[in-house]
Amino acid sequence: MTKRVYVDNSATTPMHPQVLEEMLPYFTERFGNPSSIHSFGREAKQAMDRARDRVAKSLGAGSDEIYFTGSGTEADNWALKGTAYANRDGGNHIITSKVEHHAVLHTCQYLERYGFDVTYLDVDEYGMVNPEDLKKAIKDSTILISIMFANNEIGTIQQVEEIGKIAKGKGIYFHTDAVQAMGNTAIDVERQNIDLLSISAHKIRGPKGVGALYIKKGVKIDNLIHGGAQERKKRSGTENIASVVGLGRAAQLASDNIEGHVRKMTLLRDRLIDGIRERIEHVRLNGHPTQRLPNNINFSFDFIEGEALLLSLDMVGIAASSGSACTSGSLDPSHVLLATGLCHETAHGSLRISLGDINTEEDIDYILEQLPPIVERLRKLSPLFKQCEGGKVHV
Repeated sequence: MTKRVYVDNSATTPMHPQVLEEMLPYFTERFGNPSSIHSFGREAKQAMDRARDRVAKSLGAGSDEIYFTGSGTEADNWALKGTAYANRDGGNHIITSKVEHHAVLHTCQYLERYGFDVTYLDVDEYGMVNPEDLKKAIKDSTILISIMFANNEIGTIQQVEEIGKIAKGKGIYFHTDAVQAMGNTAIDVERQNIDLLSISAHKIRGPKGVGALYIKKGVKIDNLIHGGAQERKKRSGTENIASVVGLGRAAQLASDNIEGHVRKMTLLRDRLIDGIRERIEHVRLNGHPTQRLPNNINFSFDFIEGEALLLSLDMVGIAASSGSACTSGSLDPSHVLLATGLCHETAHGSLRISLGDINTEEDIDYILEQLPPIVERLRKLSPLFKQCEGGKVHV
């Protein structure tokens, strides 16, 4: 039987058994609507309040600053659209970067169609935003800065605290997409000067279909969804109590175990990076070499297609990706890799391996055993590689 190794944790994570255990009663006997005043409703409301407290504690926030959403994408949409429209009387300029998740980029493009002015900051070869470039981009009309905490494809961790400090000094709201950062690096919204922050449960071993938006007390923001008084009249719709409970437990577990998780992930990550570099030529590590998520490995392999590499790995039981799961149906190369300066051909040959709690040293050894011969076989089929001799391309 083929060994199965799951290393696509940036796409989604397996639910933690303790999360599932805590969720199950809310599918059966504890089914009340938290808006109801009877005992069934009060029981559901108490569970939701407990989950809110857990999420808030994991972020260094107040429980009254946490609002549950249907996903990290919804949280991003709400943060951008809600602050843009609520603060339009003070300006119409938004600053983001070229390496954001499409939940931010596409929302910014939508806002441009309705009269908002958006600046998309360039990044360096590691996908890092230069705070000096941010300062230069600020206008009198700037009302919002949205820079992700850590990149979902290449793992680069931005200078969030410095960016937040710049925004705070100018009286501009700062939003960060922390969907990948949550559970993989310490987050403290007060210390890091964050006004709005998005998270998603299924990236931290919780259920799919639930996320949260941190909204700092005092932030002026419009509702994204209308129709009821749920979430303190900010986000209408009957709450998904079982999933909210799961998010709360997952956030608590991620926060409590973060030091051990980061230590384990870093050791496995570095072992895999070093092993790939030792065994395979013509590879490029994408993302910052040190300021990166502890579980992220992203390589570009010259002369081969990422899709062929992924399918070949899948045939030997290794589940990885070539970039964001949200763009897996696209034939275009990663916008993140292109923004770092890679050409289309090199960007097409990328592989993202994202580790999780379930991974072991044996998994790393198996990947290092299977990956080199797959790369060698695919390169022998490549017309580009056939133009090379001794690793040198004939010009």
